[in-house]
Amino acid sequence: MKNKIIFLCTLLALAFLILAGCQQKRSAVITDSREPAPAAKDYLRQLPPGELALRKITDPAQIPDYTKACSDLDGLQEAIARSLSYLAKPSSKRFYPYGDITHEHAVKSLQELQKLVAAKLSPGQMNSILREKYDTYISVGCDDQGTVLYTGYYTPIFNGSLLRTERYKYPLYKTPADLVKGPEGSILGQKSKNGQIRQYTSREDIQKSNMLAGLELIWLADPFEVYIVHVQGSAKIRLHDGRIEAIGYDAHNGWEYKSIRHKLIADGKFTEKNINMKAMIEYFKAHPAEVDTYVGQNPRFVFFRPEPGEPRGSLNEPVTPSRTIATDKTIYPRAMFAFAAVDLDKPVGFVLDQDTGGAIRAAGRCDLYLGIGERAGELAGKTYREGQLYYLFIKPETGPITGKAQGN
Repeated sequence: MKNKIIFLCTLLALAFLILAGCQQKRSAVITDSREPAPAAKDYLRQLPPGELALRKITDPAQIPDYTKACSDLDGLQEAIARSLSYLAKPSSKRFYPYGDITHEHAVKSLQELQKLVAAKLSPGQMNSILREKYDTYISVGCDDQGTVLYTGYYTPIFNGSLLRTERYKYPLYKTPADLVKGPEGSILGQKSKNGQIRQYTSREDIQKSNMLAGLELIWLADPFEVYIVHVQGSAKIRLHDGRIEAIGYDAHNGWEYKSIRHKLIADGKFTEKNINMKAMIEYFKAHPAEVDTYVGQNPRFVFFRPEPGEPRGSLNEPVTPSRTIATDKTIYPRAMFAFAAVDLDKPVGFVLDQDTGGAIRAAGRCDLYLGIGERAGELAGKTYREGQLYYLFIKPETGPITGKAQGN
């Protein structure tokens, strides 16, 4: 990304966003700021019970102009197909209706969108159709005015080994047999020998007890790299013979994610303006003995599984760089088509809601997946900006969309 000014809020309630996306799957990354911080906003403000994040726009003047987004559709068809693949699974019907949007309506919205993208219309024609044939909903955001904080996440690539060696001695673990999940993947706790379920052991106690011995999935050379994988939720591990082993999120220990950011700042390791992931990586490479002290502040511990192929989101479908977003799935519609109205260095535009995040638990938060490797990590580290988030559903009365826009 080219350099642009990035907002950084000083609100302590955002401390847990240090690397933070999607964990259940990922979390986002906070970068530095070269401007005074804006007025504090509670991006984590929770909605009243039962309230959804979207509000239908009834004034056409408030519908965004999508023309610029319509000029860049790379990867969009692929992302739409992945959402339709998810909606074809019977289990997806459990999460609809979303408000007045039925499962059938959601599927039709994406099917017609797929045809529209394939028609290769001019940006102006496509914009007209989207504005005329689709209903637009806006996220209420953190302030009921539509303000959404965008952050980024990615899949790191690290060197590693399938066996412990003198160099590779920091493990990522498989899920233990005594961890109990609910029917939809929620973490219920730890099953004791007498069959009772209690809260699972915290990160610090897991690491002190060596209770996971024998469940090592893969080994890394750097303890802070292990923590980055815990936060990002997936990784590509390069073995000594050049092969790549892909791993992905499987479960966590049920504890709430807590950022290490505030502690690092309080201890004078960083300032509010210079703390970012790259700086932390460099710091902990120079001070490896301090890693346990700081990562122990976060009680959440993540377990992994082999995940051949592309990284997957919480819908168990591959995520698409710059097209997949992670949101709070208790208040946002799974798999649906959205418009990210945010001024980032690399324009975003149209996205699909295909992932979740442990740090993404409110209407005022959205995490954008930016790809694999170091460059994607740099982009993620620069993504911290306010914007708006819109969702589009085809109007119920609309028939099949043709390749011509009305009025063009």
